[in-house]
Amino acid sequence: MRIVVAMTGASGAIYTQRLLDNLDPRKHEIHFISTKHAREVGQLELPKGELKIAPSVIQYDENGSMFVPFVSGSAKLDAMVIIPASMGTIGRVANGVSDNTIARAADVFLKERRKLILVPREAPYNLIHLRNMATLTEAGAMIIPASPSFYTKPKTITELVDTIIARVLDQLGIEHQLVKRWRSNE
Repeated sequence: MRIVVAMTGASGAIYTQRLLDNLDPRKHEIHFISTKHAREVGQLELPKGELKIAPSVIQYDENGSMFVPFVSGSAKLDAMVIIPASMGTIGRVANGVSDNTIARAADVFLKERRKLILVPREAPYNLIHLRNMATLTEAGAMIIPASPSFYTKPKTITELVDTIIARVLDQLGIEHQLVKRWRSNE
């Protein structure tokens, strides 16, 4: 698969890290982009203040360029995950405001009917947030709120975060062993 991972400025940089940790760049072509605010949040939230990114992941330093492959419908990428997705990004994408690279790429994935997954990390939701997420769902996006599950009895923050990453990987169709499935021996 060819996958875009985008990190926006919502709290939850650990979700981005765990997704990158569980995408094998030997099996998938992974493109990574983050906003300035995402990098600032990552500096506050992550160990040593930085994401660990495999050298083979294709990285883009800025969020203002339209000269990246995934902002064009002619580029055949399979999926895009915005994790965490700020409500500002969700609002821009839901309303067709392609004023930065991530919003434009998400717009392309919607118009080309490609898989777009957004992982909002916000609480509580206001009516505008809910309507924007409903609009995105109606347009074909998948919303996976960063609301972890507890039936696996996670013992660490990483295990808790992995309950969400497992859902993202499931939606991407990527096999994993992150969590035990409900009522199964998996």
